[in-house]
This record gives sequence, C-alpha cells and structure tokens, in this order.
Amino acid sequence: MHTHDDWITTPITQDLLRGALDLERTERGLLPHRLPARARAQNTDGQLAMAESQPSGVRLALRTRATALELDTVPTKRVYAGAPPRPDGLYDLLVDGRPAGQGSVAGGDVLTIDMTTGTAGVERGPVGTLRFAGLPEGSKDIEIWLPHNETTELVALRTDAPVEPAPDPGRRVWLHHGSSISHGSDAASPTTTWPALAASLGGVELVNLGLAGSALLDPFTARAMRDTPADLISVKIGVNVVNHDVMRLRAFGPAVHGFLDTVREGHPTAPLLVVSPVLCPLHEDTPGPLAPDLAGLGEGRLRFVATGDPAERASGKLTLNVIRDELARIVAQRAADDPNLHHLDGRDLYGEADAAELPLPDGLHPDAATHRRIGERFAGLVFTGGGAFSG
Repeated sequence: MHTHDDWITTPITQDLLRGALDLERTERGLLPHRLPARARAQNTDGQLAMAESQPSGVRLALRTRATALELDTVPTKRVYAGAPPRPDGLYDLLVDGRPAGQGSVAGGDVLTIDMTTGTAGVERGPVGTLRFAGLPEGSKDIEIWLPHNETTELVALRTDAPVEPAPDPGRRVWLHHGSSISHGSDAASPTTTWPALAASLGGVELVNLGLAGSALLDPFTARAMRDTPADLISVKIGVNVVNHDVMRLRAFGPAVHGFLDTVREGHPTAPLLVVSPVLCPLHEDTPGPLAPDLAGLGEGRLRFVATGDPAERASGKLTLNVIRDELARIVAQRAADDPNLHHLDGRDLYGEADAAELPLPDGLHPDAATHRRIGERFAGLVFTGGGAFSG
C-alpha cells in the first residue's frame, strides 16, 4: 500500500502527451485541445467547442519503472435531459503497446443538455482519481489514452518511480479529420475507435481531428491541419455537411477545393486521402437537416430522422450520394496534377451488406463491432497492398 510520501508528482507537460495540438492552462490544471487556440478563437459553435475538447486519440506517453500510478482529472460528464445517465468515459492503459487495463474517473463537471430546447448548462464538480497498480517491474513504455468522448482536464500525475517522456517511436504520423464516426461516437473505448484501431494495425502514430458534428470544411480546421506535422493525411467529408444542411452543391465543390488547397500548403507531397461517407440509409438520397427522434429518449433510445425532401436535390440540396459523386470528380480532377492525392469510397468501409448485418443503432452512428470492422477495413485498404498509405 502506497503512502502519500511514496509518490513522485511529475508536472504534466506537452512532451508527455501525444495527439493534442494545444494545452490550455485552467484553474484546476491543463485542458488538452485538438484544435489550436487560433482556430478556437474563430469558432462560435458550442458543438465544435465541446467536440474538440474531448480528447479522442490523446494519450499520455511515459517511460518509467513505476508499478503504480495515479492521474487526477476533472472529467465533464454529459447528461441528456429525460434520458438515463451515460456511462463514465473509459481510460485505456497500454504497457509496451499491449492492453493492460481500463478505468474511469467519477465526479467532475456535469454538462446537462436539453435536446428539446437546444439549451445546456454546466455544474462544476470535484477532481477524481484514476489508479492503476500492479504494473510490470522494470522499465517500460506506458500510454494512458484519455476518454474519447469526455472532456478531461489533467490535474496531477503521481507514480512510485520517476517518469520521463516515452521516446519517439519513429513511426509515421497519420493526421485524420472527420465527423463523429471518426471522433469515435459509440466506440467501446478510446483505443477502439476506428481510427485508433486502424492506426494500431497500420503501425502509425495517430492525430485524430475527428470532430463530432463538426466536419464542415471549416477553414480554421484546414489551417490547423496545414500547420500540424504529419506524414500521412486523410479527410473524411460529407455526413455533417448533409445533416446540418449547411450548403448547396454550388458551394460544396469550391469549399472542398479550398480545404484541400490549404492542407496542401503545409503538406505539398504527403499522401492525402479523401474519404467519402460510409453508408447511412437516412441520408443516402434524403437531404438534411437531421433531427433527433425524441420519442424513445426517456427509455434510453435515441434515433435520428432526416427531415429534408428528396425532391430538393434538384435545387442543389446535398445527399450522401450527391457528395460521393462530387468528391470522386474533384479528386480525379486534382489528381492529374497531384499524384499523391487519393480517393476512397466510404461504402468500401461500411456498405449495404454491412448495414444488413450491423445496422447503425441510432440510424447514424456505428456501434463497437462496426468501429472494429471499419478500422480493419481501412487498414487493409489503405495501409497495405498498394493502398494510399502503403508506401
């Protein structure tokens, strides 16, 4: 049993973290961000602010002889008015690259969201502690993957032996941007979101800019990608543009070109993969906007419905099929001058046969088994066998 005097407290600094683009000092500690301060200053949308502060893909990476550690954090728990409580976010522990434990942190702040009125409020709560003990003896590399769906302020790190940053693994860095599916909605844990699984299978270091509800071709996100060191880059575009009903076909094409132009300013020759939407029957041929079907919310069942009219495609409203065609056209056009630009139809990751076997539980987001399938498919198609990232 460790006493208070046994612990060594190590300041949490940027060199102990991977996957975060910025660290904000708060009253209680440090808040990892997945968008830099300049991008956050240009955003006024609460959904994006919440999404980018949820540390999907962010992990502490340590080398130590410690056999026990404690991490104090302030999580932000989300509560949807009228719905049962959500489970606490999970932390995944890896020791020398292998799964070695999971844990959660109780307490923290509570964000209550009323989906009927669109309002939200925050109640502050206490610091909580994550503990792992019985770790292997000797020097080892430890990663603690933070909850992908729970904003997490880092307060203190304590161990029973000194800690230093884990050495650079020498792997290629993969920078990925996408929607809530890339963020990890309904994945089992932070290392089992589909990008985390694909990165593990592909032997690369992940920087995940999957932003739930917020893959909207924002110029500040493109600039963040431009300025982030990376060897491999992918952009998964489409479903949020449709379900938010934010633009028509006339604006979509130039916005895609502009986004890719900006990314290319910082990464002129890196392999750049454009991925179109996975199958989502709600929006294949029906435009947005998307709306929650609140009928089953009290029983813990949330589903979504598309409220657009398919006839509106004639006036330029976007559907997933329209977007897939436009992305294929844009990539084919640009690839004539950009041999490192590639395209992947998202239905090759999750298509009609998959939807029959593993339907989307809420009509929009994949479950844990589907995240695994998408991650394995992506790794097989992209990291091997002549795929975009196989070089």
